[in-house]
Amino acid sequence: MIATASLPRELPIGFMLDAGAHLQEEEHRVASFRLCIEAAMGPGCFHSESLEFWNVLGRGNEKVVNCLYQNPDAIFRLICFPWAGGGSNYFAKWGQKIHNSLEVHSIRLAGRESRSKEPFASDIHQVVDEIACALLPVLQDKPFAFLGHSMGSYTAFMTALHLKQKHKQEPVHFFVSSVTPPHLKALPNIPEEVECTEERIRCVLKGFGGTPKDFIDDKELWQAYTPRLMADARIFRNYTFDRPSEALLSCDLTCFRGSEDIVKDMEAWKDVTSGSVDIHVLPGDHFYLMEPSNETFIRNYIAKCLELTMLSSF
Repeated sequence: MIATASLPRELPIGFMLDAGAHLQEEEHRVASFRLCIEAAMGPGCFHSESLEFWNVLGRGNEKVVNCLYQNPDAIFRLICFPWAGGGSNYFAKWGQKIHNSLEVHSIRLAGRESRSKEPFASDIHQVVDEIACALLPVLQDKPFAFLGHSMGSYTAFMTALHLKQKHKQEPVHFFVSSVTPPHLKALPNIPEEVECTEERIRCVLKGFGGTPKDFIDDKELWQAYTPRLMADARIFRNYTFDRPSEALLSCDLTCFRGSEDIVKDMEAWKDVTSGSVDIHVLPGDHFYLMEPSNETFIRNYIAKCLELTMLSSF
């Protein structure tokens, strides 16, 4: 269903999750988490005398998953995946403004922010494996949702598939923004390495819309941003995904896009899930969510939508 921006009906917050009803699911989550850690560290890492497990857990988590505003009383966790070349801080700052039923975590990829000295990832599967292992301890005790913008939606989608296939965990809702579903093979025209002149990259960004001219013309900012952008572009240049013969996810899915965005055919996201699919169009171009009113709408919509999702499960 395609709709202009509208919020779900007002619903009360503060309902409690029934621990008994979810006990079996929680036990499976813990078992999946143990398998992931044991694969990386060996079967002895859970012995009571071993402190290495807990140290690695804390370090690995904070490196990959950025939570600027912890909220122990939150009912849900929102995991955000930034766009190509993006860092984690934009979405992480949402934790200060979003409804107190949510705790916001944002993915930080190698080669940026506190990981600036690490080499960029070279393969989408390498990225997904790292994110999944870092997220497992975060996802143990509360329902979670994914939000991705632009190419970050592909990373979120692949991570969701990995978690479901390997660990039987799935977001309660998947929010995608400004991207065509991967099986339509409509990725933007990413230039080959030999074509990656500064002018060529600028043309690609201008084609998307929403990139401030001051940013494109700022040589220092441009030189800092371009390596991250091209590293992420290399990952997705060879990314292919065939139309699924059956739904791969069961959660509901919401698509957002700007009214002037070049992205089309977002309706086809219905091919990947057996849940409902809604599309909301907000004023703006590819980076429409940078407009404060749009950002506020999306945050509020997500909070209301998750309330509705959880209430409908009882």
